[in-house]
Amino acid sequence: MSKPTLVIGNKNYSSWSLRPWLAMKVLGIEFDEVRIPLYQPESKMAILRYSPAGKVPCLVDGSIRVWDSLAILEYLAETHRDLWPEAPAARALARSVCAEMHSGFSNLRQHMSMNIRKRHPGKGRTPESEAEARRVIDIWGDCRTRFGAAGPFLFGRFSAADAMYAPVVLRFRTYDFDLPAVARGYSDTILALPAMREWIEAAERESESLPRFEQYG
Repeated sequence: MSKPTLVIGNKNYSSWSLRPWLAMKVLGIEFDEVRIPLYQPESKMAILRYSPAGKVPCLVDGSIRVWDSLAILEYLAETHRDLWPEAPAARALARSVCAEMHSGFSNLRQHMSMNIRKRHPGKGRTPESEAEARRVIDIWGDCRTRFGAAGPFLFGRFSAADAMYAPVVLRFRTYDFDLPAVARGYSDTILALPAMREWIEAAERESESLPRFEQYG
């Protein structure tokens, strides 16, 4: 069987692309990668070759095309069932916090955009972005306290929830957000993943600079 292809954007900026990429790496799923730099004149047409929505990420698996990070994670979970926690209560919480990340946190995205190559300590702080950052920290603490005893991730072992929140770990790193002990330990766990290190190193080698993400210079 041929390997699936994951179509992604710039690794320095594309938080949505990181999510399924990281999950597939951690799960040991072999795949081909197509990276399309975003916000270039030819970007939209290049992405439309793969994604009907014209957005990344998109997973191409034979005749099947799956776009949107959360949809890709759900597709992967059909054959890799450990991507969601086994216990019903833990699985329900994991799905809820993933959906909350997927649909919410607009102020955090706007004011603390992902930019792996930069450091902006103290920047991006508005009452709204700070409140959303604190909500993330509360989510991490709740998941770890209730279901994280068996390992260092949100639900013990790596799950879709860790993939969905991994970009926030990078945001907190860029903006030097002060984290309590539980959140700091969790962030260190995500940053230490070999796959995460691979993504960061690739982002640092990229040459593109996108003005809309370089608000602090």
